[in-house]
Amino acid sequence: MNGVDGTTPRQRHIAHLHLHAALTEAGYATVIELMSGITPHVQAVPPNAVQLDLTSALRYFDKSPYDVVQMVMLRLKGLYGIDCSAGLAGNRMLAAMAADASAPGETTWVPAEQAAEWLGPRPVTALPGIGRTTTELLGRYGLHTVGQVVGLPAGTLQRLLGAGPARLLAERARGRDPRPVTPSEPAAHLVADLVLARDCLDPAQQHRAVLGLADRIGGRLRGERRTAGRLTLTVRYADRSSTTRTRVLPEPTDHSPALASAALGLLAALGLQRARVRAFVIRADALVAADSSYRQLSLDPGDARARAAESAADRARRRFGQEAVRPAALAVVPRTP
Repeated sequence: MNGVDGTTPRQRHIAHLHLHAALTEAGYATVIELMSGITPHVQAVPPNAVQLDLTSALRYFDKSPYDVVQMVMLRLKGLYGIDCSAGLAGNRMLAAMAADASAPGETTWVPAEQAAEWLGPRPVTALPGIGRTTTELLGRYGLHTVGQVVGLPAGTLQRLLGAGPARLLAERARGRDPRPVTPSEPAAHLVADLVLARDCLDPAQQHRAVLGLADRIGGRLRGERRTAGRLTLTVRYADRSSTTRTRVLPEPTDHSPALASAALGLLAALGLQRARVRAFVIRADALVAADSSYRQLSLDPGDARARAAESAADRARRRFGQEAVRPAALAVVPRTP
């Protein structure tokens, strides 16, 4: 296909990098700045990924797309010690899928002419946005791979899913994604961390630490009149390794008990047992203005009372300091002599 001036449009080369590191806001901004030295077309994909449109950079560096990606990965490793999994393809969707299929330190390149062959045997669940309900429905009709979906007549797929979902699935199964890489700043987020004075093996102390961080995040959200849609818990250990887990919240919230429940759920899912913990970090993102977020109505009068008490506690803290009111679970019990 030719462009309007009769020339053949350049083939796009999009790279998706998963950053295997727990990045602070400043660290993430530094990575974006480094990537901007390779190409001006850099899009942040929080919390730990980035996409680059390398199309215009290839002539400057006089390298193949694959070699440019290797150069980027070497710079991240050499300058900041960050390992990456990379995907390289003709559009954003394929590049992200290729990155998901790559081990740390490796790059999966899906050239445009090989996209259909690469996609064909992959499970339908590998396509973005394909949920469990759709997967189960397709599975009942023997449609388990992307290639099987591509081979299905359009009319049959529409009868199974409806016109809109069928059209979207067909486009993705054929590897089509027209979205451009849009330069952007990392999404706004809030972070609360706690570095322990000594290694902590006590589950009760770990529970208290995470509870306290969630309470701090809740207070900051309410103070800024924002809500969070996602929480990330990072646990750092004595050997300097770390584990990160993320949970999308049922609804955007600034309510400390809801945030604490999600954070403690992430902690429980880690199954730390006798791990020697050095620090905890909670990150709240997917932030929106409180006036713009929705809240599921509750018929429980206790919910209204809890929020009223929380509002009163916030007013007391603003007047008398942050230690004026604390959750009972965080109260320091004096030792008896």
